[in-house]
Amino acid sequence: MQNTATPTHCPYCALQCGMNLTPAPDGTVEVSERADFPVNRGALCGKGRTAPAVLSSRVRLTSPLVRSGGTLVPATWDEALDRIAQELSRTRAEHGPDACGVFGGGGLTNEKAYTLGKFARVVLGTSQIDYNGRFCMSSAAAGGMKAFGLDRGLPFPLEDIPKSGCVILVGSNLAETMPPSLRFFTELRENGGTLIVIDPRRTKTAEQADLHLMPRPGTDLALALGLLHLVVAEGLVDEEYVRERTAGWEDARAAAMAHWPEYVERITGVPVPQLRETVRMFCEPESAMVLTARGPEQQSKGTDTVSAWINLCLATGRAGRPFSGYGCLTGQGNGQGGREHGQKADQLPGYRKLDDPAARAHVAEVWGVDPDSLPGPGRSAYELLDALGTDIKSLLLMGSNPVVSAPHAAHIEDRIKSLDFLAVCDVVLSETAALADVVLPVTQWAEETGTTTNLEGRVLLRRQAITPPDGIRSDLEVMHELADRLGVEKGFPTDPEEVFEELRRASSGGPADYSGITYRRLAEENGVFWPCPTEDTVVHPGTPRLFLDRFATPDGRARFVPVSHRAIAEEPDEEYPVLLTTGRVVAQYQSGAQTRRVDELNAAAPGPFVELHPRLAERLGAAEGDPVAVVSRRGRAVAPARITLGIRPDTVFMPFHWYGEGRANTLTNPALDPTSRMPEFKACAVRVEAVKS
Repeated sequence: MQNTATPTHCPYCALQCGMNLTPAPDGTVEVSERADFPVNRGALCGKGRTAPAVLSSRVRLTSPLVRSGGTLVPATWDEALDRIAQELSRTRAEHGPDACGVFGGGGLTNEKAYTLGKFARVVLGTSQIDYNGRFCMSSAAAGGMKAFGLDRGLPFPLEDIPKSGCVILVGSNLAETMPPSLRFFTELRENGGTLIVIDPRRTKTAEQADLHLMPRPGTDLALALGLLHLVVAEGLVDEEYVRERTAGWEDARAAAMAHWPEYVERITGVPVPQLRETVRMFCEPESAMVLTARGPEQQSKGTDTVSAWINLCLATGRAGRPFSGYGCLTGQGNGQGGREHGQKADQLPGYRKLDDPAARAHVAEVWGVDPDSLPGPGRSAYELLDALGTDIKSLLLMGSNPVVSAPHAAHIEDRIKSLDFLAVCDVVLSETAALADVVLPVTQWAEETGTTTNLEGRVLLRRQAITPPDGIRSDLEVMHELADRLGVEKGFPTDPEEVFEELRRASSGGPADYSGITYRRLAEENGVFWPCPTEDTVVHPGTPRLFLDRFATPDGRARFVPVSHRAIAEEPDEEYPVLLTTGRVVAQYQSGAQTRRVDELNAAAPGPFVELHPRLAERLGAAEGDPVAVVSRRGRAVAPARITLGIRPDTVFMPFHWYGEGRANTLTNPALDPTSRMPEFKACAVRVEAVKS
């Protein structure tokens, strides 16, 4: 590649911040500001600035590895690919196609996610495919589909936030998880708008708020219902909007009225005056938004919780109007696009449903296969991982590290170890890859071209900036080679633009319609919002703002969903009297597989910790930095104490980026939301113990 700056996007969170990459004479890659991209306007967090460090051969995989005599040893590509094809063929022959599992990632480009779903269903014939994005925003997706008939993280661009009158931010610490986005909320307040943050911790985001509510973890559903009760009681329902643009209000209203303020205060711990002040701040201005993140969504009732917040927006006329609405802050880099094009257990490209005959027929025609040959919906992510070694004998895994990121992680680690065969494609030797029988080193963001879809629904073009090292291949090349070895010689191109052209056809007419989006348009227009059904930019420039005229339901009306408070799956008791909640820190990302290999980031966040209130620390006799043990019904984790007044006395917090004795997901509860199949990461019963030296 030439030593000139290449405009591209960060490999980490769903902001997909714009940046320029320039190869330096010493072989490193320099990151510079790209002010033309409206999401970050040149700003980058520490993870984005240091992202090129993972390109170094010092930390990344450079050769295929094959297990021999219990040890992973270097191998040729042919040896590694032959081994994978042989094992997958053997599994299918002995146990049937559904004994082969496929597990993807929310960091895969749209082209890779699309191809992985096609590979599972066409080459392997398996229904057993899902991805780690199930752990990201599946509850928000399910809630959005119920209410609006469509799931897109944000139905408006981030640039609309400063123009709103009030934003309620529920369960998001975006000052640390996506720092460049904080400027939109700062501008909101500078413009006279107000910010309400709902979080059981006094985070850096909460410090920016005009009002901070600190509910007990797992009670966000009751909180939203209590606010809606007050909206009704104080005569603040937008009756005309409800009548003209919604359906189902009476049942939702009746459910909310059972949640009177004093009852909600007892459940949540949020004082009634704060509930009333929230309603006043939300309803007073002409426009307002509710934005949720993993806090309310990663619960065994996450879908109902999202529905309750959407009901609040609908009752007050705050959806489908300028600078108003409900939105979800997607976490992973391609968490949005990753679930739109087929690597999710129940979906086909274009966000089509796998059990819809018309959808099957359309996609099958693009793929050149019989619709009846496509398998039906499979298991969700945790259920798939839980079936490893029993129903599922072999697993192909791309871009995920469930040994760290899955709930009840020690159990999932045991399930992975029980597999007959595991193949992993990754950039680094993650904790999961270290358990594999074959590990394939693949290209990463700066070494390849492809598209992602950010949290706004803006499809973006990541451009190749450097040539990958010798011996590295792309995931598309891997699937092409495996398909060929497994008897499917056509249909798996290695050129990402060719894959995207097929994706356009497969998505055409679907809810997430990319058919009017081309690489040329993405380069010229700095991204295009889906749906975009035609290349003619005059006829259809893309859809930055959804629902302004109608919702994506058959009659164009949004649906209220009646929901009621229920307890978390595992309430505290005498043996486990404290609640654990989990999350991220600014210097690490997801399972830490890449960021933990960057010296600067490790210096800022070297390891796990347990955040606890001084009163709890005093009862334990623990001082700042002392090791403490957090114990749940699933296991025990040990990390240094971090004592702060910024957390509820009945709650402890652990970040989930690390493996080993401080692995937070050793503790978390895999109880699943009945609709989204989201595990309950955000609330489980634990006890905290001082560790004797």
